[in-house]
Amino acid sequence: MKKQMRRQIPRRLSHAKVQARLQARAQARETRSSRGFDYSLPYRELDLRKHPELYRVGVGEQGVLLVEPYKSEILPHWKFATPKDAVTSSAAIYELFKSYERAEDFVGMDMARKFLQMGFTRSRRYANHRSGRKYDNDGSVAHFERDDEKAKSAEIFFAVWKRAEAELVYSDLKQMWKLAFG
Repeated sequence: MKKQMRRQIPRRLSHAKVQARLQARAQARETRSSRGFDYSLPYRELDLRKHPELYRVGVGEQGVLLVEPYKSEILPHWKFATPKDAVTSSAAIYELFKSYERAEDFVGMDMARKFLQMGFTRSRRYANHRSGRKYDNDGSVAHFERDDEKAKSAEIFFAVWKRAEAELVYSDLKQMWKLAFG
């Protein structure tokens, strides 16, 4: 009985080992956060099709309006004012996503995915707040006003965004890209 109990109780670690583990965890956190989207690059002059190794996936929609030439290729198609706009826009952006896939261009695929996600989030914002502003000037949450048309636009973008994210080629490339570049 004593042997079993002894195995369940963790050994005491020396102060040095505890400090080493804490330092390793801190370094891992720092590495993860430093591999997020890099806002310090000169995006106005940078062509990420020529230098894809500089692209970082980041979190959510980070960098969606910075990365060229993709921003200029995708942004003209991005509209969400009405469900009809959302259908047309999400289809066009998804087609760009597929064309980037055929070209084996992960950065383009990820940027198209970000625009689809942004179509959802912006539609949701305007569905909940007619002005598009979530917060009032005093920092409090703005009055909730439901806009069913924008809510429908959000549903449309959400479905296409999730369809793009579920593509096996995309998810495999994303995983490999994050391991290689961040």
